[in-house]
Amino acid sequence: MARWLALGAVAGPVLFTLSWLVLGLMSPGYTLFGAWISPYSSVSQPISGLGLGSTGPWMNAAFVLGGFLTLAGVVGVFRTVAPGGRPAARRACAALLALSPLGMVVAGIFTLEAVFPHLIGFLLAVGTPVVGFLACGLFLRGIPGWRRLGGWMLLGSPLTLVLVVLFFWTFDPVAAGSGLGVAGLTQRVLSVEVHVWFMAMGLLAFRRSKA
Repeated sequence: MARWLALGAVAGPVLFTLSWLVLGLMSPGYTLFGAWISPYSSVSQPISGLGLGSTGPWMNAAFVLGGFLTLAGVVGVFRTVAPGGRPAARRACAALLALSPLGMVVAGIFTLEAVFPHLIGFLLAVGTPVVGFLACGLFLRGIPGWRRLGGWMLLGSPLTLVLVVLFFWTFDPVAAGSGLGVAGLTQRVLSVEVHVWFMAMGLLAFRRSKA
């Protein structure tokens, strides 16, 4: 069961990424605080914009379902990793990584118009992996078969931090509403980068538990 649960760490990010790719092409625009924003631009506008308007039900469902699938994947991964040793460290790493998919769920329940809870969800989704990847990288480096991924995750932590800073540096809500800037693009790069690490863990857990 744990082996198949680990694939949730692959299915969740794939579902979420495909959703914003497809819906970004389909969106005619959306209304935010009474202002009509059109056309929708994946380059300048955030993914959360797809959670409003005609694409809203689909994108918000992708946030929630993708989050729960990824959360199940985290549980599956850490049920297959070193089940007999260092249980406290294993639980701590799982808890840290679980914050990211929980943030996706929060961002799907509270749309862009619920500014504060939506921002909390976003920060959980992309901010907590900065610490989570570092802790898990150190943990996994001590486990045979996981050392290489653990080493790479130590690089993933500062990379995620750089991309978070880059997003906030490029994000201007007025410019985004006017279809200007590149905040939508930087956010998508950040989203994909974070999700790639979850997918790598899910795939490795699936393969190693089969072996």
